[in-house]
Amino acid sequence: MARPARSLPLLALFAFAGFAAPAAAEDAALPYDLPTSADTVLITGDDEQAAAHFQNTEIDENILLPPARPQDDDPDRTWSRDYFAVAVGVLNTPKYNGSDDRRTLPAFYFRGRVSGFSFSTRGTNLVVDLIRQRRGQRTDLKFGPTISLRGDRTGKIDDPQVAALGKRKVAVEMGLFAGVSHTGVFTSKYDQIGFRMSASKDISGRHGSWTASPTIDYGGPLSKRAYLGVSASVNFYGKGFGRYYYDIDAEDSAASGLPVYDGAGRKATAGKYTLGIAGAYALSGDLRKGFTLIGGAQYGRIASRFAKSPIVADVGSADQWLFGGGLAYQF
Repeated sequence: MARPARSLPLLALFAFAGFAAPAAAEDAALPYDLPTSADTVLITGDDEQAAAHFQNTEIDENILLPPARPQDDDPDRTWSRDYFAVAVGVLNTPKYNGSDDRRTLPAFYFRGRVSGFSFSTRGTNLVVDLIRQRRGQRTDLKFGPTISLRGDRTGKIDDPQVAALGKRKVAVEMGLFAGVSHTGVFTSKYDQIGFRMSASKDISGRHGSWTASPTIDYGGPLSKRAYLGVSASVNFYGKGFGRYYYDIDAEDSAASGLPVYDGAGRKATAGKYTLGIAGAYALSGDLRKGFTLIGGAQYGRIASRFAKSPIVADVGSADQWLFGGGLAYQF
């Protein structure tokens, strides 16, 4: 029987915030993400097909280690063991940030670790942790590059007034993240608390601005079968972001019937707050191996100058709910 992990994960919210599960054989893996903290980024098309994200651009912990292999018990092994994990499911989300229309989309997630270096994909996002994780360590530092595609208002828009403003183009954002997590905090050797900060810059010339998101998360096992985690984050945006996605000039006002608005792009702002909860339940009876059901919910609140935009205040909603569920497997 595999030894219990010395570090425990948090499975991040499906394409938004996070949670995790206890690990086998002394090392914990990286996490699944639910849009957490972060915005939910959906790349959509007119045919309503989408590449959705198990994205939380900001939460990063663990779930599901595979059964111990012979090398896992090697006392000379320096780095946490290699693994790969995949999750598939569905998300129910607003069609874009600030929308009161919803859609259900397929979602996927892939992550892994090779020679101590971890990586994860959340739909069209890629994150690589360049700080190698040592075997059995309880405090894990994280740092590395990120790249993602932002698809707000790139697909079909149901609201006729917002549609009259015109579609936005997919933005390519590159940046860095840094964080720290510690295992064995309050309730057991396996609960985990983590903090992460990520920042990115549009390199495609769409909104031409930056975003930054600090996130904190906590989770722990309820039993050998079940795990529960919570997360909270704030999203900050530069002036160009607010101008591109939320301001309305005179020409667009005439076309849409919405009032002129220039408040979103006046200065950088904390434009969105999120709270998330997520859980995992092992079908095999053991969170450390086999198939696991995962699911969660995230509440986001559009705030400040973004919430006052007619796109949100008049024809949308500042309350942004996201729900997700699916099946994960690690090998």
